Amino acid sequence: MAGTESLPTQLTRVMECKQGAVRAVRFNVDGEYCLSCGSDKSVKLWNPHKGTLLHTYSGHGYEVLDARGSSDNSLICSCGMDKSVMVWNVSTGEAMRKFRGHAARVNCLDFNEESTVVLSGSVDGTVRIWDLRSRKFEPIQILDEAKDSVMSVQVSAHLILTASLDCYTRIYDLRKGELVSNCIGEGVTCAHFSGDGQCILASSMDSTLRLMDKDTGELLSQYTGHISKDYKVESCFTSSDTHVVSGSEDGFVYCWDLVQATLTTRLEHKGSHVVHSLSPHPTQPHLLTATQGQVWLWSAPALDKDGS
Repeated sequence: MAGTESLPTQLTRVMECKQGAVRAVRFNVDGEYCLSCGSDKSVKLWNPHKGTLLHTYSGHGYEVLDARGSSDNSLICSCGMDKSVMVWNVSTGEAMRKFRGHAARVNCLDFNEESTVVLSGSVDGTVRIWDLRSRKFEPIQILDEAKDSVMSVQVSAHLILTASLDCYTRIYDLRKGELVSNCIGEGVTCAHFSGDGQCILASSMDSTLRLMDKDTGELLSQYTGHISKDYKVESCFTSSDTHVVSGSEDGFVYCWDLVQATLTTRLEHKGSHVVHSLSPHPTQPHLLTATQGQVWLWSAPALDKDGS
């Protein structure tokens, strides 16, 4: 299971997105489709397995920095440099809601598990929580503990995980009403829960990934070799939780064995300088990476033999 045979190491497809620089790429909830966010103010919906463009969503005033699909695939939420959060009807392409309230660009967002609420993190240091069932346009809650830009936000059941350039990861436990902060020592650009929910993977501006115990904050492992100093470079767990993966400012994606912390492989993006965004398939060994104006799909070689 932990061998490289389950790693998405074979390049399957390169998609020219034609939306300026691709700021982020995201699989949807079941991995059948993906979203790409463009510097041309658009969000595009793709079938990455066939390389087909399904729809373009336009309405943001400036670059789009993040987007997510809802749990039933009926909605898309996006955010960007125009300080707004937009909600789209997937099938009609209509913009249903536009939330304003952040004082600066919105870097990241996530749905709750029921997709009734959207959380957005901004350069203004806040996470704002928006209720999609309400007619009101004000956030139902504002998390303002961060002292610098909020770079990533993830919701898992009753927990909210944020990463900030103020060097902290923060876990908000909505059930207990508690906040646990963990100082990394460097600006944190990205943080994710592991698949089993026991660990947190954090990327920081000192070219280091840190694996930490979710409950105690204990440092379990570190992963180095990639370059992350000047850009927001994302990291993630593979769908099997056996490896950790990170983009890099040298045109590669780095993959490490989770337990051994050894570098397993590097995925070269020829002609590229920075690979900044990536998204693992929720269940299968596929990986999406974004660099410049392209999205690359990587798959496990064993899967490609039967055409999956």
